[in-house]
Amino acid sequence: MGSMARQAVKNLKDLCRHQARGVTYMPRPGDGTPRAVTLIPGEGIGPLVTGAVVDVMEAMHAPVFFETYEMTGTMDRVPTEVVDSIKRNKVCLKGGLHTPVGGGVSSLNLQLRKELDLFASLVHCANLPGLPTRHDDVNIVVIRENTEGEYSGLEHEVVPGVVESLKVITKFCSERIAKYAFEYAYLNNRKTVTAVHKANIMKLADGLFLESCREIAKKYKGIKYNEIIVDNCCMQLVSKPEQFDVMVTPNLYGNLVANTAAGIAGGTGVMPGGNVGADYAIFEQGASAGNVGNERLVEQKKANPVALLLSSAMMLRHLQFPAFADRLEQAVMSVIREGKYRTKDLGGNSTTQEIVDAVISNLG
Repeated sequence: MGSMARQAVKNLKDLCRHQARGVTYMPRPGDGTPRAVTLIPGEGIGPLVTGAVVDVMEAMHAPVFFETYEMTGTMDRVPTEVVDSIKRNKVCLKGGLHTPVGGGVSSLNLQLRKELDLFASLVHCANLPGLPTRHDDVNIVVIRENTEGEYSGLEHEVVPGVVESLKVITKFCSERIAKYAFEYAYLNNRKTVTAVHKANIMKLADGLFLESCREIAKKYKGIKYNEIIVDNCCMQLVSKPEQFDVMVTPNLYGNLVANTAAGIAGGTGVMPGGNVGADYAIFEQGASAGNVGNERLVEQKKANPVALLLSSAMMLRHLQFPAFADRLEQAVMSVIREGKYRTKDLGGNSTTQEIVDAVISNLG
């Protein structure tokens, strides 16, 4: 054996010994100090699934503790003590809240996003191992502008029977969300960012959004940039979703695209998400919680906690506790892969508590 071969073998042995020992993490004072997290249990199934997260966090001795505040969707506005708590803790975990349909009652979800300037909604829609779906290889991240567009809340009745609703698009917010999407793609080794729009009709509003995305795209040479009209996007999502990687959208389109992608990848019950800004973050079920008020699920205690458990793993990573996030994600994935315990929306009949117990037993 020549000298170069012997050196190669020595290097390999050194590498194996290093891997066997593991990489030592040298903590700084206070790194493991438990972090306060504002908890809003929500309504309907909300207390069930947030309670599941609390149980799992306690079982894995995660370095967080919760400040709990009750809210209902019928409140006129978000209580001041809730906003103060989130501003103090910087992070919130939230169950679903009812949003009244019509009637002029403002959505508390929108109030929170505007009050805290949570400008980016992120939903990760991906196949879970062991959970069969119509399409394979789905791994889409939908990043949605969260503060303006059709959700600006600027509506008024011009004359009886005629209502004007304003869609507001600004260059500042469009560039901000585009930069967030490209930064996410760059830091997570994603290859493509696709902007979703309707600029063929809304030439000024969506045109401004597209111009902003194009300007930001020029600064990220290693990431491919595409554009797609929203109606074609919906057709492509249900026929060939694996073509999409990171998608950046104005407010309303993002809501539709994220829910469609979630349905393709396994349903809203397994899709994590969060609403983030420069200073604060709220983690919750990624796609619309259409079953928030499902009384049968509440009575039978069979709500699916997977989406919020995965969202809480995102929260742990956001708090810079990646080892705890990895343990939680792997435990949830193990339960899904084994297929023994699944709630009704995933083809099973398990209770929320049975899922929680299975996840805890897989924490390893």
